[in-house]
Amino acid sequence: MLLTASRSVLLIIDVQERLMPAIHDGESVVARTALLGEAAAALDVPVAATEQYPQGLGPTVAALAGFPQLVMPKTAFSAVAEPGFDMLLPPGRDEVVVTGAEAHVCVLQTVLGLRERDVRVVLVADAVGSRRESDRQAALARAREHGAEVVTSEMVMFEWLRDSRHPRFRDVSKMLR
Repeated sequence: MLLTASRSVLLIIDVQERLMPAIHDGESVVARTALLGEAAAALDVPVAATEQYPQGLGPTVAALAGFPQLVMPKTAFSAVAEPGFDMLLPPGRDEVVVTGAEAHVCVLQTVLGLRERDVRVVLVADAVGSRRESDRQAALARAREHGAEVVTSEMVMFEWLRDSRHPRFRDVSKMLR
């Protein structure tokens, strides 16, 4: 089943200033997440973010800070377990597109928590990271085993568009150059 912009929400998990330098290929994770943020803004897809213990790990990285309409600080590894999590998911948005760090900890636990609620979860493989690539790969495999769909950022963007006649097609396709 293809994603739809009108039913999606982009959820950015813990892409924070003091964490991302330690993430394997962290610059690429930030860049692909920013690309999704730009596309989400162009296509009216809400964006939410979490920050794991921001006093210690700092805020969301500057490159992404302008995208989320809501940011929730947390201490639980699974954002779903944090009081107030439901405010991050707007009514009628039942497709959660997930990016972030660390893939095998906060991202995976959030994905599994959403799956326990029977939420459609789409995990963006090129926009998640861990300190070690082996941990990221294990997280992607486990998420898939539990019903999350594993995709790439471009798959998400083109599914949100659906058609080259979409009024924002040129804007979004320029983002990929």
